[in-house]
Amino acid sequence: MDFELSPEDAAFRDEVRGWLEARKDRITEIKKKAQQAAAPRDSFEILKEWEKELFEGGWAGVAWPKEYGGRGATLSQQAIFTEEYALAQAPERINRLGLGLLGPTLMVYGTDEQKAAHLSKILSCEEIWCQGFSEPGAGSDLASLRTKAVEDGDDYVINGQKVWTSLGSYADWIFALVRTDPEAPKHKGITFIMVDMRTPGLEVRPIMQINGSPTFCETFFTDVRVPKSNVVGAVNDGWKVAMTTLSFERGTGLGSPVAFNAIWQHLVDMSKREARYDGVAADDPDVRRRVAQGFVETRVFELNTKRVISQLTKGKPLGPEASLSKLFWSEMEARLYEAGNDVLGPKAELAKGTPGAEEEGMWFSDYLYARASMIYAGTSEIQKNIIAQRVLGLPKE
Repeated sequence: MDFELSPEDAAFRDEVRGWLEARKDRITEIKKKAQQAAAPRDSFEILKEWEKELFEGGWAGVAWPKEYGGRGATLSQQAIFTEEYALAQAPERINRLGLGLLGPTLMVYGTDEQKAAHLSKILSCEEIWCQGFSEPGAGSDLASLRTKAVEDGDDYVINGQKVWTSLGSYADWIFALVRTDPEAPKHKGITFIMVDMRTPGLEVRPIMQINGSPTFCETFFTDVRVPKSNVVGAVNDGWKVAMTTLSFERGTGLGSPVAFNAIWQHLVDMSKREARYDGVAADDPDVRRRVAQGFVETRVFELNTKRVISQLTKGKPLGPEASLSKLFWSEMEARLYEAGNDVLGPKAELAKGTPGAEEEGMWFSDYLYARASMIYAGTSEIQKNIIAQRVLGLPKE
């Protein structure tokens, strides 16, 4: 494993750090405006302003090849950017599904026309994307999906329902899996297709989450007509395309070690100041145990991430490490936020905008949302099955 930065990587780090440092006040302004926005849509539009600034600065897609408008950054530089971005406490990225999933998938399977039509708009945030994979009854067992697409001339006509459509309320486009051959085995006969959210017959119904955010949605397709030219990859071979997409989602792009280190440090700080009996929360042996556990886990995750990046930079393929990483960080995140929630005690439930609310209510909101991290990108149970079969060599049955 390589720990020292090369001269090139050190120069890249300094460039990223300098750009973010010069915009420190702007970062603070954007985050405050977004947190204090009256409605989720207003907050989203404020964050969209920041995305445009990243694009204009050439930082929207550092991992993307230069030919597609990115910086052609190496894997180590991608990790450096993620770390520096987290250290600067910069705003969340709102087009992450387009940047991290659909864009890279198009680079692998897309036609020249598809790349020309969408990649630059993803980078500039002109197109916000959402993902249409999960369905009622087809979540962890995604291959059981029933949304169907019937060929009709130069189009496919889509009918069905998707659920847990992240960013569905804000998206311009959705990339979806549909069944184009109902007679084929369930992992066959599936096609990956892009759909304009303004297409007649497509309806989005927001799902209000426990933290008060409508980020997740139900998406209904009723005779939605989509050009065949929107198919990504081969017809009936969408499962292979989707597995490529999910590998991007489960890999090193999610869960920045620096971000988790920051959460842990926040937990430490809260435990030292929050009153408990005649002292502070840190006087409680159980709190100290959980803080120590958090330190160990965040350090393990940081080192494992560096190991994976080091292997990839040497040309070694990413195998079940993606599932190991996803399982570890998602459950660690939930434990960190749960510990922080317990440290805060009754103060944890102070609503957004209430005086004394931690991080203006965002800490409790993130605590509630952390449970979702063990579901999206493949549930913890699915990741354990993958690890059992591909690492331990256990049988499927």
